[in-house]
Amino acid sequence: MSHVRVLNPNTSVAMTEVVLAAARAVARPDTHVSATCSRRAPATVETHVDEVFGAAGILEQVERGERDGVDGYVIACFGDTGLPAARELAHGPVVGMTEAALQAASLLAHRFSVITMPPRTIAMTDRVVQELGLAHRCTVRAVDVSVAEIETGAGPAFDAFAREARETLVAKRAEAVVLGCAGLTDLVDGLRAALGVPVIDGVAAATTALEGLLAQGLTTSRANTWAEPVGSPTTSEVWG
Repeated sequence: MSHVRVLNPNTSVAMTEVVLAAARAVARPDTHVSATCSRRAPATVETHVDEVFGAAGILEQVERGERDGVDGYVIACFGDTGLPAARELAHGPVVGMTEAALQAASLLAHRFSVITMPPRTIAMTDRVVQELGLAHRCTVRAVDVSVAEIETGAGPAFDAFAREARETLVAKRAEAVVLGCAGLTDLVDGLRAALGVPVIDGVAAATTALEGLLAQGLTTSRANTWAEPVGSPTTSEVWG
């Protein structure tokens, strides 16, 4: 049995429960899925300052996960907060929900759009799109909804996402939609029915991608970029 842990870089327990449910809904029966959130970070990650503190929270969670014997990790934040550092620390593979969702979309559609939230987080998604070399196939849009508004369920945001998705399907000739925030799983079925195109939730995509890596016995390369950070401080040493 593999132990997969979902990491939430913010401090919201309610959001952590939502993303845990999303991961468990798609995980194999023989995969044990747990989730944690940051102890010292903002309640939501919506600014670059939030992201810095959230990344430190991810490191603390990975350190905890290594002590717990976790086999692999999912980062449940669009923008993949703390992903490179987490890959250095973790012995098993680490998958960011943004990378996983974009790569899944690239297998299903020639052109696709991310709909993220709120608008100021577009830059965080743009960064991952550029790093994956998908800017020529992907458009990033946003709805004016705060992360806090979907903390315990995304149902009230359905109309905003549906409206933005319909516009991008026409204006940008998108053929699939990626939901650009953790905690939006309960929008997936309704949007698929309303739009008639693939709608991708990043937590689900990352969970199944991670299971695939674990099934193949694969983990992060230590050859160079993500080699173990020998001599770097731990969060307990920095924070006490």
